[in-house]
Amino acid sequence: MTTNPAARRFSLYAWGVVAWNLFVIVWGAAVRATGSGAGCGSHWPLCNGAVVPRAPEIATIIEFTHRITSGFALIAVAVLVYLAWKWLPKGHLARRASLISLILIVIEALLGAGLVLLEYVEQNKSLGRAAYLSAHLANTLLLVGALVSTAWFARYAAPRLKPIAARWKWALAAVIAAGVTGAVAALGDTVFPATSMADGIKAEFAADAHALLRLRLFHPVAAVLAGGFLLFTGLQVFRAGGSARAKAGGRAIVWLVVIQTAAGVVNVLLLAPVWLQLLHLFLANALWMILVITILEEHLTDK
Repeated sequence: MTTNPAARRFSLYAWGVVAWNLFVIVWGAAVRATGSGAGCGSHWPLCNGAVVPRAPEIATIIEFTHRITSGFALIAVAVLVYLAWKWLPKGHLARRASLISLILIVIEALLGAGLVLLEYVEQNKSLGRAAYLSAHLANTLLLVGALVSTAWFARYAAPRLKPIAARWKWALAAVIAAGVTGAVAALGDTVFPATSMADGIKAEFAADAHALLRLRLFHPVAAVLAGGFLLFTGLQVFRAGGSARAKAGGRAIVWLVVIQTAAGVVNVLLLAPVWLQLLHLFLANALWMILVITILEEHLTDK
């Protein structure tokens, strides 16, 4: 572990950037879930043709707030890169991870702009929107992973990363797959809200069902498969003779899978209320973060 005060300050700041980005991610889901994506019209970076909208409606406030907070997130990551180059030694893994984070958040900003400019908002039911949101979600997870890695690497004076074991690569892929299908399912819930669980199932299996309704069925399957694999892997880590932090990570993975699965079931039963969609997304990101940290604990050395 590092004893460098600057590295410790850097790690603390990096965790702050992680927390801020989590807030931005959840707020972005609120924009989609509340149908506020067109709150600023089809203008970007302006909002309804103005830098600051006048007499805004609720949808405009929600969307404009997301744009402002996203802008601060981009600035915060840029500062993270600057501090990494200023406070950490040449070749430090946190430097590389921070630079990857900057690249990913720039892509994130461009994807966000594309949603507006392509009008993939509100009641747009196109498969193009589904594909776009899937890419957006995958990039978001990679961004969170890079930011968490940046903060974790800074705990070490000279961290070295061993090759990642195959089971962890599969675990990461499983979470991304579950997340991507979840993004499509959430879009289906937004543009095809069900009045009851029975009506929702009937609509999904109807002969003339929209593609988004049929795609919504993939998420439960992907989530169950991913959850089962993560439970098995988390229990393996917990029972193995690794470090205390790795064992704690395995335990956390198991509990978060159980809690997330329960939240998913309740989300279906309650017909996907906005607050539960946001909680479900937050838990997914928390699970992803713990997974990344556990992997790093198993594969990092300090030399």
